Amino acid sequence: MIERTVEISTRDGAMSTFVTHPEDGAPHPVVVVYMDAPGIREELRDFARRIGTVGYYCLLPNLYYRDGGPSFPIGERRSEAQSQRMFALMDGLTSAKVLEDTKAMLAHLAEDAAARGGAMGCVGYCMSGPFVLTVAGTFPETFRAMACLHGVRMMTEAPDSPHQLIPRLQGEQYFGFAENDHWAPLEMVAKFGELLREQGANATVEVHPGTEHGFVFPERAVFNKLEAERNWERIFAMFRRQLG
Repeated sequence: MIERTVEISTRDGAMSTFVTHPEDGAPHPVVVVYMDAPGIREELRDFARRIGTVGYYCLLPNLYYRDGGPSFPIGERRSEAQSQRMFALMDGLTSAKVLEDTKAMLAHLAEDAAARGGAMGCVGYCMSGPFVLTVAGTFPETFRAMACLHGVRMMTEAPDSPHQLIPRLQGEQYFGFAENDHWAPLEMVAKFGELLREQGANATVEVHPGTEHGFVFPERAVFNKLEAERNWERIFAMFRRQLG
């Protein structure tokens, strides 16, 4: 497997992006992993590596590049000042900015012979749940396999709330939620799932029993290996169906 870090030129500067893909020389379908609030760290790179080992070209962009690209400790290891900084960056990262970053990634991919053109996938965690839904709804012919894990702010009163793009979705989507999550309570999950069905999305909504927000991350105390692996099973099956 090949891995490297590249600097992708965007309208707002150079976006550091971790890239991994098989080393057989053939072009491979593309999957973009959008980070969660703590930022780029080794467990996210390991997610990208896992996607690369099964035959995909994976990008993991540092969405905080406008602010120097910081990352933050997990849970109790994070100080109050670090938490305040992290949530400020999270709140300042808009869908419009992420769409501009995605356009830059698409331009970069067009110049890389290791990246196959055509249908792509995307995966978003927590704060990037609304971003991957926005990306899939904005570029529906490109992002035909979308996975959202314990996404937050999926349905809001904001004019750019991602749920408004559901009618534009193509391909297939997977939404995995925790059973116990104050960021995404079950009432919201039920309403969101109903909206997906009403609007004809080819989407699966799954609530993972006995889990809490962040259960897919091995470094967190709430990590649930069984349900995390179930997520990977669902995601890779979707990628095979939609990306080949």
